[in-house]
Amino acid sequence: MVRSYTAKYTKIGSGYMGQLVEWPEVITEGKTIEECRALLRDALQEMMEAYKQQGKEIPAGGDLLEQVLIEA
Repeated sequence: MVRSYTAKYTKIGSGYMGQLVEWPEVITEGKTIEECRALLRDALQEMMEAYKQQGKEIPAGGDLLEQVLIEA
């Protein structure tokens, strides 16, 4: 089964922080956006495995983020 999760990346002093919108516990940091993406995928795999082992329900995913523009 293929699942889709929404990643949010934030620029921080040491690089980037990545977090899943639908699963906020899945969070990581990397020096570059590419490294952060790879580490976020690894963190997601680890969290899914931990949830399966504990018999917990895995969040469904599939959310959509969108920029909302407003003149300020």
